[in-house]
Amino acid sequence: MTFRLLSAALTVALASTAAHADEGMWQPRQMPELAAQLKARGLEMDPAALSNLAGKPLDAVISLGGCTASFVSPTGLVVSNHHCVYGAVQYNSTPERDLLSDGFVARTLADELPAEPNARIYVTQEIEDVTARITGGLDGLDGKARYDTVEARSKALVAECEEPGGLRCNVYNFHGGLQFSLIRQLEIRDVRLVYAPSDAIGKFGGDEDNFEWPRHTGDFGFLRAYVGKDGKPAAYSADNVPYRPASWLTVSQQPLEEGDYVMVTGYPGSTDRYRLPGEVKQAIDWRYPTMVGYFGDYLATIDRTTAGDKAAALKYASTVAGINNVLKLYQGNLDGFAQMDDPVGLKQAREDALEAWLGKRGSEGRAQLAAIRALEKELAEDRATRERDLWFNTVLGGGLPGVAVNLYRNAIEQAKPDAERKPGYQDRDAPRIAGSMTAFDKRYDAKVDQALMSLRLQRYASQVPAAQRVAALDRWLGISASDKTIPGLDAKLDALYAGSKLGDADTRLALLKADKAAIEASDDAALQLAVAMMPTVLQIEAEAEARSGRISALRPKYMQAMIDFNQSQGKPVYPDANSSLRITFGTVKGYSPRDGVQMTPFTTLAGIVAKTTGKEPFITPQAELDAIAAGKGAQYRMDSLGDVPVNFLSDVDTTGGNSGSPTLNSKGELVGLLFDGNYESLSAGWIFNPELTRSIHVDIRYMRWVMDEVDHAEQLLEEMGLPHD
Repeated sequence: MTFRLLSAALTVALASTAAHADEGMWQPRQMPELAAQLKARGLEMDPAALSNLAGKPLDAVISLGGCTASFVSPTGLVVSNHHCVYGAVQYNSTPERDLLSDGFVARTLADELPAEPNARIYVTQEIEDVTARITGGLDGLDGKARYDTVEARSKALVAECEEPGGLRCNVYNFHGGLQFSLIRQLEIRDVRLVYAPSDAIGKFGGDEDNFEWPRHTGDFGFLRAYVGKDGKPAAYSADNVPYRPASWLTVSQQPLEEGDYVMVTGYPGSTDRYRLPGEVKQAIDWRYPTMVGYFGDYLATIDRTTAGDKAAALKYASTVAGINNVLKLYQGNLDGFAQMDDPVGLKQAREDALEAWLGKRGSEGRAQLAAIRALEKELAEDRATRERDLWFNTVLGGGLPGVAVNLYRNAIEQAKPDAERKPGYQDRDAPRIAGSMTAFDKRYDAKVDQALMSLRLQRYASQVPAAQRVAALDRWLGISASDKTIPGLDAKLDALYAGSKLGDADTRLALLKADKAAIEASDDAALQLAVAMMPTVLQIEAEAEARSGRISALRPKYMQAMIDFNQSQGKPVYPDANSSLRITFGTVKGYSPRDGVQMTPFTTLAGIVAKTTGKEPFITPQAELDAIAAGKGAQYRMDSLGDVPVNFLSDVDTTGGNSGSPTLNSKGELVGLLFDGNYESLSAGWIFNPELTRSIHVDIRYMRWVMDEVDHAEQLLEEMGLPHD
């Protein structure tokens, strides 16, 4: 379906979908067609401005590569979530200078700290439809040939786009490969930590409160973008200067109240709302339960092996925070599905309705039905090796073995012309690879890593069926395909870690320049493991690419049928999230999770005091308690509450990747930062429920109050053009 036809479907949808107005992560180009709905909700600015990538507010909304952020000053000041700048804080922390616990405020530009080596800021400049250039002439190609052709065409488009320098371009697919867009972004490589409140504010409530309401978390932090003196992106240098964005967000001076219009702009990671029933069933029956069990053991392993070792604990602080978040997300999905009346049946009912509709469409409908049957068959075959694919990749995907595999794969790819290398190993990726090799020291402890490797290998042996086992790995472990335990595993791992020098940064960086033969001849134990496993890695990769190629020929046909069906039903048409720029809108609104319980949309400073126990994770800095007791910061109070608002709820439709997204009011002014969803919303990535799905935001008034009255970051308030005490 062309963009024109999608637009027509959207126009039909808007006429009859008021009940679902807040569902949807819309592409910027769609916003003018939503004008009537936006105005009805309360938008005061021109809806067309929400499709202009070169104008405010969209040109101020940026990506951190996993989180969203925004410019808030003319000198490159960037605001995002505390948990999004957490890696930079952890990277700069030591037992002697624990910035996680103490917080950090750079009083001058000279005090700002380099973030981790791979920290990036991406500013979206252009989104171009390249569907015809990607999909033309693909009919008739088999799975692997189709996959390789799409990859080659994508790499060629990217290379052409990035030729001027200072850019990061990527090809994104929408609707399962029905459409492709080339997205051009300015890539800023010098990112510095400016300000992060202490964990006691930025992570108040910790994992216990994560995804819960009410919340009282100051989940915000600041970075700054730097460029060379010529204004162009450059690697870190003391001579670099702050980046000057074309525009930046204005902080609202007007109070935000219940029922007010809000919108979120950002880079949501992924959703699965158009998945088939079998895919939903696999998530519920296997993937989520499997990963919940594994992540629980993973965290317990880190906790056990870092006990009494603050240096090691600091190295894994960011990892622990991320795993805890994913663990609760997966469990929340399971709990959300459990509260539904047969979620697989719900998806099946949708498929049954689609197929009944297609059955009335003659030869076109029969062709689409055949494509759906073929897609279901491919997905079933993909599930046949799911245990092998998960655990073999997990064994080789992290820690010291992961470094060894990446070094060897890099050497293999470097022997090819750049255009023929796999994505991730091209010249454009060299700074990232070097950055990851440099940063590894900050997140690696041999004792902890060995324990985690043991956990991964035990999962492989115990959970991969004999028919799926990897012969090369079994040989290395000295076990047969039927063995569920690994005798002598500790000794095997002792030899692996004692026999490798990859824990040394200079060694890793030197090996980035080594060729394939040099690595194959190395006596380093970790590199030997990588060499032994690589034929199987490449074989499994090729099989996966062939299947992906076949699926990519079928899923667009399914999505075309789904779009046509939705159009006939007057339902909204928007692509699943895919980390590209999206806009979602709604209102400040509470919810009722169960009978007799009503969640109001704001929390306050009083709630912080009430929650404070003096024990993790409910410790509040004394300076904050003193400021609350003294009634400081009256200008930030909300009249209807008689207190400073801390967090608030809205019914905007968001997901992971939206963390740090600016929350804007009806005039496009900054009123907060999105940082979470409520527990009841976690399964909304699969099935959206407008009655229960809520997003959680930190209120800009609390941010300003902390900056002014607790951490005394007045210079940043002044830079943002804001008054203070």
